[in-house]
Amino acid sequence: MGKKRASSPTGGQASKATSTPANADRTTVDEEGMGEFEDQWEDDLVADGDEGEVIDAAEDSDAEDGGMEVDGDAEPLEDEDEEEQEDERPPSPIPFLPTSTLEEGEFLQPDLSTYPLLHSFVPTWPSLSFDILRDNDGEERRGYPVSCALVAGTQSQDRTANEITIMRWEGLGKTRKEDEGLSDDEDDSDDEAEDDPVLTFRAIPHQGCVNRIRARPLPYPLSTGPPAPPNAYHVATFSETGKVHIFDVAPHLHSLLSPGSASGPLSKVPVFTIESHGRAEGYALDWGLPIGSSTSGRLLSGDIHSKIFLTTMTPTSFTPSPKPFLSHTDSVEDIQWSPSEPTVFASCSADKSVRVWDIRVKDRKSVIGVAGAHESDVNVISWNRSTNYLLASGGDEGAIKVWDLRNFKGTKAPAPTPVAAFSWHTAPITSIEWHPTEDSCFAASGADDQVTLWDLSVEQDDDERPSQQAGEAERLKDVPAQLLFVHQGQKEIKEIHWHPQVPGVVVSTALDGFNIFRALPFSS
Repeated sequence: MGKKRASSPTGGQASKATSTPANADRTTVDEEGMGEFEDQWEDDLVADGDEGEVIDAAEDSDAEDGGMEVDGDAEPLEDEDEEEQEDERPPSPIPFLPTSTLEEGEFLQPDLSTYPLLHSFVPTWPSLSFDILRDNDGEERRGYPVSCALVAGTQSQDRTANEITIMRWEGLGKTRKEDEGLSDDEDDSDDEAEDDPVLTFRAIPHQGCVNRIRARPLPYPLSTGPPAPPNAYHVATFSETGKVHIFDVAPHLHSLLSPGSASGPLSKVPVFTIESHGRAEGYALDWGLPIGSSTSGRLLSGDIHSKIFLTTMTPTSFTPSPKPFLSHTDSVEDIQWSPSEPTVFASCSADKSVRVWDIRVKDRKSVIGVAGAHESDVNVISWNRSTNYLLASGGDEGAIKVWDLRNFKGTKAPAPTPVAAFSWHTAPITSIEWHPTEDSCFAASGADDQVTLWDLSVEQDDDERPSQQAGEAERLKDVPAQLLFVHQGQKEIKEIHWHPQVPGVVVSTALDGFNIFRALPFSS
């Protein structure tokens, strides 16, 4: 019986196979026990027992032609013949829609022409959450190979084996095209894609599974790079034990970015632990920027018992507030600080509401919100960093909604109408994030094993729709015009992030590992 093999955009196709494709070759890392990259092109190879004879077309042609001469005065083909040949071209592959079902013996195969970049990495233990770390390779990196730095927290079956992993991915080459007619010059230009990816990492032991992990935001511009020791680069984790740990990963990251300059042992313990939540675990966690000229950082954490706590950080200490923010009536699922107002944050909850707060309000109650934002639990939210009155939310029913915060009132007022709403996903939304620079674009992931990329600026125009094969118009009628791309192939996708320094690149984590890709609509 076939199985889902790899990521599949909407332009991908379901390919039949009598058996599961051979396992991909993998490139191991420099330290044992971490995991390995997969070669996504190995799927094109057949098993040893099915290998056919390889024929050199040039040699075969010479042998058979012998001394045959070619008439240099031969007449060119008529235009009518060329037109007839064009008419006889086979039809384009039919794209596989996530709303369809695979038949027995079918598996998803990615259309690599729609992926300028596509790599996967299988760690020893899956990660529920990760964040992208600032590196020193600069901003607006559009060339290849791609590099990035991540921090992730594991979800191990053995609770004593959990850890925080600081990773450096390098040598992520451009997707190799499958065209057979490449010239020598084109082959030479693609040499950089032949290098194997390289992963280096540092690990920090962690008590309990990591429900959520977030790196403290750094000041702009992105080209300034990360802080180097003794300056701190703080990362916070929310553990299943109910504790929120804060770690300094600057030494670990520095040892990966500048291996020759690293010295001394790397710390294996948190610099501070927040115990305000007792034994109540949580998933809501977000860092805020300093207020005004202050250098103090702020961290919000929300738990399953509806409480949100604020911790203030100075250069020398951490101060958790003993009084929680209380307006939700069920588990707090996600938190986002406002990108423009340093005292304002938003939250969403299993009580179906989205609320907006101001930390200056003495009674610690929300000031505005929507009580029935979704039909079910509101799992995730994302605040647009360019158009700061737009907030996106994803619900347990699979709906995605975009709200204009200028329409928010008290939670007892009638709910405003979202400026956009989509019901493409068929399972709970697990992550959502606005594009860091394109204010109309966002990415979302769902428990239906999809990562979707959207652009709200796209409008349906039937006059400009490309001609389609018979029946395609009916089959695609429910695909929203704003849906640009669908990435598949992972199981139980938990979290996604755009890379702020590498335009158009998305990283996703799932039960079966990480994917990093750049989709064709975001390749320019």
